[in-house]
Amino acid sequence: MLRLPLIRNALLCCASVCLFFTAVATADGMLPETTVVVLYEEEGEATITIKNTDAGAALLHSVIENVPEDSEPLLIVTPPIARLEAGDTQLVRFIGTLKVPLKTQRLKRVSFEGIPQARDAGAATIGITLRQNLPLILHPQGLPRHHAPWELLTWKRVGERLTVHNDSAYVVRLAPDLQLLPQGVAAALPRSYILPGEALTAKVEGALGNVAQVQIQPATVYGFSVEHYRAPINANGG
Repeated sequence: MLRLPLIRNALLCCASVCLFFTAVATADGMLPETTVVVLYEEEGEATITIKNTDAGAALLHSVIENVPEDSEPLLIVTPPIARLEAGDTQLVRFIGTLKVPLKTQRLKRVSFEGIPQARDAGAATIGITLRQNLPLILHPQGLPRHHAPWELLTWKRVGERLTVHNDSAYVVRLAPDLQLLPQGVAAALPRSYILPGEALTAKVEGALGNVAQVQIQPATVYGFSVEHYRAPINANGG
């Protein structure tokens, strides 16, 4: 058992350390002008404007990230690092590095992180970086622009197993949570996107019963949510 004098001395020591090391928390804000980046193959590049909404200067760090299902490098970002004063904007470019033409849409992600500068020379500063992470879609040359690609999904039921198939050339983005009708059974997909040629299995909370439709919450190419969409479920995988 620790003696009281030892406990008192330890507390005094901790208090001295806290007084000596004064930490000031700061937060930055790098604000993208859109919620999705689309690179059209025939144009060769895409751009987005980022604004520093913080009260001080910060470094903007832009990084392209692969989704787990597609690790092929398809583009570069420039500049990867830029210094922005408070209120300034920076044009970030994404340049395609394709070796062969695209056959379907491809999905990447891009993160924009603001790294604030220390502003108080008399105290230690803890910089809180806020990262914006957006989807980036590469669109093949010659592929029509489809504004509702979720309508191309096929939903199939075999026994108590529900799957969704994307036989189109489009990336489909939607909320993972589903509702099966008419019973209102809840279900969920493993992630919020379906790549071209993929099939995903939904996790259903309960028995499928006589479900006939699935209600989804899709997202447009530009990231805006739209009205719920209902699609028929093909029984027995038909």
